[in-house]
Amino acid sequence: MRLERRFEATIVATQEDRMRGPSPPALLRIRVFDLTLALLLVLALAPVWLARAVLALIQTGRIVDRAERLGRDRRPFARLTFAGASPGRDWPVLFNILRGDMAFAGPRPLTAAEAAEMPVGAEIRFSVRPGLFSPYRLQRRTGIAHDAESELDRRFVERLSLRGSLGLVVRSGIAALLGGGGERPAPPVLDFFGVPITNTTMDEAVDWIAVRASATAPFPGEKALVAFVNPDCLNIAYRHAPYRTVLQRAARVLPDGIGLHLGCRLRGLALVANVNGTDLFPRLCERAARDGLPLFLLGGRPGVAELTAANMRQRYPRLIVAGAQHGYFTPAEEAGVIARINASGARILLVAFGAPRQELWLAERHDRLLPPVRLGVGGLFDFYSGRMPRAPLWLREIGLEWVWRLAREPGRLWRRYLLGNPLFLYRVWREARQEAKR
Repeated sequence: MRLERRFEATIVATQEDRMRGPSPPALLRIRVFDLTLALLLVLALAPVWLARAVLALIQTGRIVDRAERLGRDRRPFARLTFAGASPGRDWPVLFNILRGDMAFAGPRPLTAAEAAEMPVGAEIRFSVRPGLFSPYRLQRRTGIAHDAESELDRRFVERLSLRGSLGLVVRSGIAALLGGGGERPAPPVLDFFGVPITNTTMDEAVDWIAVRASATAPFPGEKALVAFVNPDCLNIAYRHAPYRTVLQRAARVLPDGIGLHLGCRLRGLALVANVNGTDLFPRLCERAARDGLPLFLLGGRPGVAELTAANMRQRYPRLIVAGAQHGYFTPAEEAGVIARINASGARILLVAFGAPRQELWLAERHDRLLPPVRLGVGGLFDFYSGRMPRAPLWLREIGLEWVWRLAREPGRLWRRYLLGNPLFLYRVWREARQEAKR
């Protein structure tokens, strides 16, 4: 009976997905675009193609390799690549596009085994051709693929249009330039200027925080400081020894921003994910609501922390915000603020004073504070209070959220981004050269 119910649920979900799929006129426009662009590229690259085919034949004794994938309506097809490991291996995929196996933009082509593992309700991805460029692959390049692949596919297919397909192709090209090519090692810990940074996923980071904050956590008496660092933070740590020491002693330091992605690339390494506090916060609130972990929000201008708390309670009704307090208290008022935090029963304390002040404040009051997990979250409350809008997703997908922030606050941020980011990359490059010489 259980198998029958699951089968029936799958059939119903499939029918519903088909109803939500793209319209035939939209699919026709996209198909015309795919055919035109693929044909133009094949004709323009014909001499290079011939040379690459000869190279494959010389290297391996064959011209192309075939990999079985599932296409539209789960029809199997052979995904073509040139044999051998030389550049241009993916060029034959244009023939897949010409034949109608694939499109330029769409969900990632899956193996039969991967398709079998897709969750119920994900059938909508098979209502369109799989794509050379996919929304999941794009977000993975810039480290912001925090949602499930099936969810990203569903959103893309439900909004599928020629304009959306063109946008995905262009954004993927820009992200590829930023991300580079080839596989690079992803060590569990990255080291920038003596600061150890945990190279992990968003889901693992949220799990780690929740376990440390829970009443049944296997870390009795341990208090964990979690810090987020971007290039500006690391530039400060480079010259500010007390801040660097706090980061070195923190329970975890998490990577924030495209600058660390580029820094890893300079060192021949891979950043697993951009585990920034702004994207982590709603996921942490969802987990805290599920596990009954109270939060305390400290920092920001008067009223901002309270508004953030109200907005997150509305989004997650079971969320317990044990208290909220602005950051503009005097030294004489500090003892009362700490007493309020400790009396609240909060398991997670989020402090938004800005780096390095928030980390130094937490470190200096480490023994006086009771919440087992403390996070320095910078300007996070400004975004979730509604005081400051977040950059559009398409800018975040290509790693240019910093451009949005610079445009909104040029007087405050121009030094950080226009001078600080190049300085960070120069320091990383110089450090990498010194390591290579040793």
